[in-house]
Amino acid sequence: MALHRFVPTRWHNTLGQHEPEFHCQDGDTVIIDTLDAFGVDKDGISRASSPNPVNAPIFIEGAEPGDALCVEILRMTPTRGTGWTFTGLAANVIDPGAIASLPPREMVTWLIDRQMLTTRLENPPAGLEYLTLPLDPMIGCFGVAPALGQAFSNATSAENGGNMDYRRFGPGTTVWFPVAVPGALFSLGDGHAIQGDGEIVGTGIETTFEIEVRLSIAKGRKLVWPRGETADDIFSIGNARPLDQALQHATTDMMNWLIADYGLSSAGASHLMGQVVRYDVGNVFDPAYTMACRIPKKWLPPKAV
Repeated sequence: MALHRFVPTRWHNTLGQHEPEFHCQDGDTVIIDTLDAFGVDKDGISRASSPNPVNAPIFIEGAEPGDALCVEILRMTPTRGTGWTFTGLAANVIDPGAIASLPPREMVTWLIDRQMLTTRLENPPAGLEYLTLPLDPMIGCFGVAPALGQAFSNATSAENGGNMDYRRFGPGTTVWFPVAVPGALFSLGDGHAIQGDGEIVGTGIETTFEIEVRLSIAKGRKLVWPRGETADDIFSIGNARPLDQALQHATTDMMNWLIADYGLSSAGASHLMGQVVRYDVGNVFDPAYTMACRIPKKWLPPKAV
């Protein structure tokens, strides 16, 4: 279990079976410097095109179809003193009659204090002069190569992950992705200094990070959708459009997880989920929406032996 620093020289706007640029062993930790969502690096140099460029894939030795790739997000350190967002809510998250009242869509700059770990608007509009937010870093776009030789745009998401923009994909979270190709071919990018639920302006505060992840293989853990775990919760992810289909995928995966790993019957899973489930909205801006079906660990039965 080694520690590596991977400095990408190639980036992609899709998750697919691209030629890997780095190989690591099961259980290794990798430190990666990311670009922002427009492909700009920590020094302000444009390295790749949008949307959401991710590193050329990491090949994890021993990962095979039918396994799961375990990604432990250990650290996200901001590497730039600025980030950016857009002005104006997305048209699809408000009533059609209110669209005409939206402001012009303009890019604005946020100042990031990397010592105090806070951020604020460089030129706040009237009434927001007070607003200073604590950093709450998260990965917007990450995942593995999908099956059948497909490549999915980093503007969307599917079973293999992608642009999910879920706020709990930050330090301290462990995520599992279904492996569909040898080596899994893992990539990440699109780091946010902070973001509200849904990414309802089309961005978080987009900036660059040094991200540290541990990559492990769960042999024979056959998954359909990404799953995650924090100190307090487990959650299943569904990516689809319309939003109710994403919710259905996430709910079905959670039910199957409780049955397979916690020994519950379908009736038991239904009783538990019916009273303690929490639903979180991930991305509702891009072509596929993201829903998380989440259960606090304090309500879980012991895992089945």
